Amino acid sequence: MGAFHSRDQVRTFDQHAIQQLGIPSAVLMENAGRGAAQLLQSLGVRGPVVICCGKGNNGGDGLVIARHLADWGFDIRSLLFATPDDLSAEAAMQWDILQKHGVPTEVWPGTQLDDAKLTSRFARADWIVDALFGTGLTGPVRAPFDRIIPLINASSARVLAVDIPSGLDCDTGEPVGAAVRVEHTATFVAPKLGYRNPASREWTGRVHVIEIGV
Repeated sequence: MGAFHSRDQVRTFDQHAIQQLGIPSAVLMENAGRGAAQLLQSLGVRGPVVICCGKGNNGGDGLVIARHLADWGFDIRSLLFATPDDLSAEAAMQWDILQKHGVPTEVWPGTQLDDAKLTSRFARADWIVDALFGTGLTGPVRAPFDRIIPLINASSARVLAVDIPSGLDCDTGEPVGAAVRVEHTATFVAPKLGYRNPASREWTGRVHVIEIGV
């Protein structure tokens, strides 16, 4: 799969693309999200897709995926596990675009999680997209994500991770607490360092490298 990138190398690569090459971060996010959406389409989508988004840029990638899949005629619902005001600048821009597109979205802020309601959302999904946390995660996820992740794992839906399964350490390929088990991972630019660990496959499934235009 070529070179492997550590957490620090991922950060350095992004800074190089933005600062030295002059590619806006919004363009990188758009390319990443569209590439992941195309991958998901190629893997076969027969029914609804539920996209679970966190407040960072990984969640922003998920919002881009939602927009493209909706434009292509798929049944999409995005669940934002944050308030729109908490989103990163790039993710907030994608959220605003998604609202203007009229793609169904739900906001699930705070720690007051309705497990039964969320389980029902997952029960109707053909696919779940994990866009909760990216490569920057260094410790165990906190509430409510320590409850959301087991609900994803308990569902019968096929699961795609955006860049890395949430809860998996980028550099070791080991879970740091609750971690999402997925069938496929759409990782960007290069596989992550932790994917050299054979044990990581239990969490990542098949890893697909997505180019983002750099």
